Amino acid sequence: MANNQNLTNNLTEKQKSNAPSDLSFNYLVPKKVFFTKGVGRHPEQLSSFELALREAGIEKCNLVTVSSILPPSCKRIYKDDGLKQLKPGQITFCVMARAATNEPNRLIGASIGVAIPADQNHYGYLSEHHCYGGTEEKAGDYAEDLAAQMLASTLGVPFDPNVSYDERKEIWKISNEIVRTMNIAQTAIGDKNGLWTSVIAAAVFIME
Repeated sequence: MANNQNLTNNLTEKQKSNAPSDLSFNYLVPKKVFFTKGVGRHPEQLSSFELALREAGIEKCNLVTVSSILPPSCKRIYKDDGLKQLKPGQITFCVMARAATNEPNRLIGASIGVAIPADQNHYGYLSEHHCYGGTEEKAGDYAEDLAAQMLASTLGVPFDPNVSYDERKEIWKISNEIVRTMNIAQTAIGDKNGLWTSVIAAAVFIME
């Protein structure tokens, strides 16, 4: 019994020694983000999703989808650099949009929009959007507009939701509160033979 207790104590100490020095919730605030997208086709819907993840380069991770906040000072990095920092089986947080169809010739889309504030101490927004029948440009603009609207409302920047997105962008530029908006979008046409077609777009967080 004493030996078992000692073993337990030793394991606990070893776990502590391997743990990060900062166990506060700050440890879960991402430091970097990259953006990726992909398409997959397969007779099975789940497998088509897996193939879309493979094209995006994130199939080896255990993905946990989260909501729409871009942390303050979170640095955007290139996709290739981000993928190098991921390990097989790693718990990986991301904001993801996805869509799927087995209807021949149906157009589907998924997009992520980003709005970054001028003040680096303030958080930004990420928005996810999926659609049917919309072009890649429209899907991307829609998600970008959503993110910008959420950030503008948080910052108290006035805007009219009934005017065009281009007009709103001009207002936000003049305000100097929103420094940048962008999007990543992926569309695909449903396989003519009825295979499942999946599309994804994702913002993938890196913790270190």
